[in-house]
Amino acid sequence: MLSSVRVRLTLWYSGALSCVLLVLAVTTYAVLKENFVRRTDMASIELADSFLATFHAELGDGSNPNRILESTSDALAEHRFRDVVFAVFDPQGALLGLSETYSQPGHMAEQTREEFAASLKPLLAEPDSFRVAHVGRSKYRSCVRRFFVDQQPYALVVLQSLRRQDDFLETLAGTFAIIIPLTIALASLGGYFLARRSLAPVARMSSQAGHIGSENLHERLEVNNPDDELGQLAASFNGLLNRVSQSFDRQRRFVADASHELRTPVAILYGEAEVTLAQPSRTESEYRESLQTLQEEAKRLKHIVEDLFTLARADAGQHPLVLNDFYLDELAAECSRSVRTLAAAKQITVVCAAKHELPIHADETLLRRMLLNLLDNAIKYTPRGGTVGVQCAEEDGRYRLTFKDSGQGIPSELQSRIFERFFRADKARSRGESDAGGAGLGLPIASWIAAAHGGTLELTQSSPDGSTFTVFLPKATS
Repeated sequence: MLSSVRVRLTLWYSGALSCVLLVLAVTTYAVLKENFVRRTDMASIELADSFLATFHAELGDGSNPNRILESTSDALAEHRFRDVVFAVFDPQGALLGLSETYSQPGHMAEQTREEFAASLKPLLAEPDSFRVAHVGRSKYRSCVRRFFVDQQPYALVVLQSLRRQDDFLETLAGTFAIIIPLTIALASLGGYFLARRSLAPVARMSSQAGHIGSENLHERLEVNNPDDELGQLAASFNGLLNRVSQSFDRQRRFVADASHELRTPVAILYGEAEVTLAQPSRTESEYRESLQTLQEEAKRLKHIVEDLFTLARADAGQHPLVLNDFYLDELAAECSRSVRTLAAAKQITVVCAAKHELPIHADETLLRRMLLNLLDNAIKYTPRGGTVGVQCAEEDGRYRLTFKDSGQGIPSELQSRIFERFFRADKARSRGESDAGGAGLGLPIASWIAAAHGGTLELTQSSPDGSTFTVFLPKATS
């Protein structure tokens, strides 16, 4: 049950609300109780001052031996308050007077009066203090004031009943005990339905996502409100589906193109071998011609398989760079010399120019392959008697290598696809008669090598006068 997000949200919400309500209730109870105590103590001080003022006024300066008892009785008679008791004690601790409010008929007997006075005597040990006194079954807030008559210490005890305050606080606590659980129950119920309603789009998205597979990748999640968090989640998931769908499409196209490219040389190998073996005897020249055909197709098949393996390792991130220091201009010149035999067969002139030395820290093997792929591509699409130019230069803190051919160029509608795997613009670019064509993997591999070194490969110009590919490389690859 706790695995449900709705339940966990409801529990967290209910727990947080419970803590807030409990803290609020306890704080309210404590503040009210403290306020009652403070107000009671202030009232006790005022009552004590008023009582003593009346007592001293009635006492006067006479010499009547009973004047203290009479003054006490007069002061008690003038200070009759409900739930307030005044008690006066002489220097020996004997009770001189007690409020008539407490001594009203039927409230207590004489013996109870003495017991009441005895229960108050412990308070006399701490004059000018406030305490809670339990007298019988009643609870009072006591205030003890010491005063002097004829230089003799007397004590006044003011008791205020706490019955009303206790009843109010008990009622408040009972109200909290009912209201808080009821509030938490209602809030939990409302929170559960609110969480259920809020998470309903998530449940729908989960159900829709569960039905999307490789056969229906075109389907997308419904986005009700693109501005809220759930709408953004659905939009992000749809974007992921778009990328997955594009990846599937590329994979299907890659497999189909790879199968097509592999099928042709395999069919030639099989057909040539079958034709050769079908005749009981052939001349040596015929066997050599057949073996030469088999060798050429096997070589082509080997290049395709190696290119596919390179791209597969690159896609999986398992083709680490082996970095070392060398000169990029020297590598370009060496690669240009390597392809001159291939260019001479078509009477193509290869020109490599570099104004300065270009030291670089990179993977020499991969850069050599990139340069050879670009030179091979330029030679393939340059007509007989044309020119292929390679220029090496430093520009804005990086190296720029330019490969320019004199072919017929690439149509503008096909230029965005030239770096796709197995794509060949054969219809737009001329080939020599002896050119068997590639598999359309040279430019994708060259583009990957440039990107692996932190650079880029771009088609910077293409027209009927020829095409220009430019490689930008950093001076050092980290």
